[in-house]
Amino acid sequence: MTGTFRLTMAQMNPTLGDLAGNRAKAREAHAAGKAAGADFVAMPEMFLLGYQPQDLAVKPALCADAWNELETLAAEVADGPPLGIGLPVREADGRHYNVYAILEGGKVRGYARKHHLPNYHVFDEMRLYTPGQIAGPFAIGPLRMGTPICEDSWYPDVAETMAESGAEILMVPNGSPYRRGKFDVRIHHMVARTVETGLPLVYLNMLGGQDDQIFEGGSFVLNPGGQLAVQLPVFDEVIAHVDFDRTEAGWRARPGERAVHPPVVEQDYRGMVMALHDYMTKSGFSKAVLGLSGGVDSALVATIAADALGPENVHCIMLPSEYTATESLEDAAGVAEALGCRLDTLPIEPGRAALTETLAPLFAGHAPDVTEENLQSRLRGTLLMAVSNKFGAMLLTTGNKSEVAVGYCTIYGDMNGGYNPIKDLYKTRVFETCRWRNENHRPWMKAPAGVVIPPRVIEKPPSAELRADQKDEDSLPSYEILDGILERMVEDDQSVAEIVAAGYERDTVKRVEHLLNISEWKRFQSAPGARLTRRAFWLDRRYPMVNRWRDPS
Repeated sequence: MTGTFRLTMAQMNPTLGDLAGNRAKAREAHAAGKAAGADFVAMPEMFLLGYQPQDLAVKPALCADAWNELETLAAEVADGPPLGIGLPVREADGRHYNVYAILEGGKVRGYARKHHLPNYHVFDEMRLYTPGQIAGPFAIGPLRMGTPICEDSWYPDVAETMAESGAEILMVPNGSPYRRGKFDVRIHHMVARTVETGLPLVYLNMLGGQDDQIFEGGSFVLNPGGQLAVQLPVFDEVIAHVDFDRTEAGWRARPGERAVHPPVVEQDYRGMVMALHDYMTKSGFSKAVLGLSGGVDSALVATIAADALGPENVHCIMLPSEYTATESLEDAAGVAEALGCRLDTLPIEPGRAALTETLAPLFAGHAPDVTEENLQSRLRGTLLMAVSNKFGAMLLTTGNKSEVAVGYCTIYGDMNGGYNPIKDLYKTRVFETCRWRNENHRPWMKAPAGVVIPPRVIEKPPSAELRADQKDEDSLPSYEILDGILERMVEDDQSVAEIVAAGYERDTVKRVEHLLNISEWKRFQSAPGARLTRRAFWLDRRYPMVNRWRDPS
């Protein structure tokens, strides 16, 4: 038997809600496929609208607009190979579906409806869509193609039904967000589908940042038995052409590019850079401002921002008080200079004195406490927001996951901001990431190479500098202990007893549990940030703000 089939995979970055812009990207991919002699051009799940649209997907006006754009796209790609693209569809009976449409000959030839609707972690698709009946394959050129949509490929029934209905290739369009270890999970499930069906499988994933979620691409092609034929890079837009040959045993993908994925610390870092870049640019912002304290967290956020936006678009502001160490002033200047960012200094002492005087009659007879410390943080937040408003720059907040978890941050103060790139990065990983960035540079980084975060910033004891000789460990366990407890408590949902059995002191574990529980209201009001783990604060982990239950173990 003879025959070939060329499939174009468009691992591209849509903008949610920009139907015309996403349509143009699909048209671009189609043109590339047509020029390469492709028999089919594939876009990811929900690409025409962007992903995840949440409740936007069920607005009747939105669905009507999306369908009009789909028909326009069909006419635009009439001359050339069929094109597959995802979008939400509202049918005549009012039901909504997540579908994958096939465009051919200037018309919408048909679409497959998503059958399995994920309803865990960041997904709420049972809230939005009706589960569709399992679709049969589409005849595309010389073969029949099954299109399990994302979650449909995580279970055997959809792929097996398509294979039994005559599918010769499985093409899986995805909107699968990044988290550490997710790629291995995807591969595991897709290998199982190829083993069960005996069919080759194309896994096409979306790219780009959307709110807190990151879509890293990492698309791949497997031959029956799980043999890897093609692996695309992570975090890069790629239009790739994959050739299949008809053999006596069925269609088989020819070996192609096998990109090597970088280590986790690099993937996390690039994810934070992409998430910040896309959140800002897709929201219409080009410049960022942040408070640069001389500490490690703000230094890392400044570096991420400089790599994402370019140093010339990052405005750093030092806001010293009487408690700010000389070393902090020097370290903030060192970071800004190494990155090439603008640095201004706005002392908070005059404003603090005025506020203290205003409050003095009301506070008379009360000893200074955390109130006066928080006043400094809130004054800094007010000044930074003023700069943000005046110059149209987005304020970035700089609290790491350890601090956000236990509430070691001031609401309406250092929590002020529109985005937090390191919200899902524990403090110990902040140190690791800073060291990695000092030692590595990549073409996608817009800031200079070399040591951009001075070693002293990483090595000195962390301090909020809100009172004399203050250290974080005055209020918290060491970050190695704190992060060890939090990873078990937050990421793994371990009980107090399990964490104590792992070697941690019970009093310390209970104290961390208490801080975690009483800080839920702060997290509810916190800025969004890049999701890196399977239990990021927001959609992954939803707890009531008022809650008296505590683990009795």
